Amino acid sequence: MPILDRTVSFFGAALIALACCLPAAADDYPTHPITLIIPFPAGGGVDTVGRVIAAKLTTALGQQVVVENRAGAGSVVGIRAGAKAPPDGYTILMITTGASAPTNPGYDIFKDFAPIGLIAAVPIMIQANPATPVNSLTDLIALAKKEPGKLTVGTPPPPTLNYFGIELFKSLTGADVTTVTYKGTGPLTNDLVGGHVMLAFNTVPPAIGNIQSGRIKAIAVCAPERLAVAPDVPTAAEAGLPGLDVVLYYGLLAPAGTPQAIVERLNAELRKIVDSDDVKSRMISDGGAAMPSTPEEYARNIEREEGKWRTLIDKLGLKIE
Repeated sequence: MPILDRTVSFFGAALIALACCLPAAADDYPTHPITLIIPFPAGGGVDTVGRVIAAKLTTALGQQVVVENRAGAGSVVGIRAGAKAPPDGYTILMITTGASAPTNPGYDIFKDFAPIGLIAAVPIMIQANPATPVNSLTDLIALAKKEPGKLTVGTPPPPTLNYFGIELFKSLTGADVTTVTYKGTGPLTNDLVGGHVMLAFNTVPPAIGNIQSGRIKAIAVCAPERLAVAPDVPTAAEAGLPGLDVVLYYGLLAPAGTPQAIVERLNAELRKIVDSDDVKSRMISDGGAAMPSTPEEYARNIEREEGKWRTLIDKLGLKIE
C-alpha cells in the first residue's frame, strides 16, 4: 500500500476509534473525583451554597465533588483557572453575576465556558453594625450627605455586584460613603460584627445568624420583594429608593469544549438537586430562591445580567481591572 494511502487509512481509523470512544466516555462519566472551583474565600455566601451543591452532586454522581476555593481579585483568579482547565467534566466552576466586568481578566465569560445551569438568585442586603447610627435607608442617606465620607461601607472587590451595588447607591442618591473592600463576604461579615466597618453591602448567608442574634442590623433588601427569612426588612423601593435592585445569580459552568453529553448529565443532576424540597428550603433560609434551569436558560441569564451591569459600568465610567 502506498505511504499516503496508509497514512490516510491510519488517521481515518483513529478518527473512527475516537468517535466511538467519546460517547462511551460520556456514558461512563464520572469515573473519578470532580473539582468544583469556588472563586471566593471559604465562609462566604457563594462558598456556603457551593458546598451544599457539591455534597448533593457527590451523592448524585457517585464520585466525590471536591470544593477548591481559588479566591483573588474579586473572583477573577478562580474564574481564570476554570477557563484554563481541561474540558473533560472533571473541573467545574461556580460563578455569580458580574464575571464579565473586568477589562482584561484573562478569560471571556461568553466564549470560554459552557453553561451548566442556574442554582439560585440571592439579593444583596444593606447591613449595619448595631453601633452605627442608622436604622433605615433614609437614615443612611441623610447621614452620608450630612457627613460625606464618614460612613464606611464594606464589600467584596469588583467585579462583585456587592461593589457595583454601592456604586449604584451612590449614583441614585448622590450620597458620599467610603468603600472598603474585602476578599469575600466571610471576612467582611466578621469585620462588620467587630465594628471595623460601619455598613456592608452583603449577601444573607454569611450574616443571617448574626442578624437573628442582633449582632448585625438589617437595613434594606436590594430586591423587588422582601425575603421570607427576614420578612420585617423592607425592600429598597419600600424604603424610598426604587431602582436599587442588586440580585446575584449563582450558577455552574464548565470549560468550553466539554462534551455536550457531560454538560447535559451535570445539568440533569443539578436541576433535580436545585428543585428538591430541602435545597429550596435551604436557599430560602439563606435569603435567596432556588432557580433550576436548562443550560440554554442559564446562557440567556448570563447575557442579560452581564449586559445590565456592563451598562452601569460604562455609564459611571468605572474602570474594573
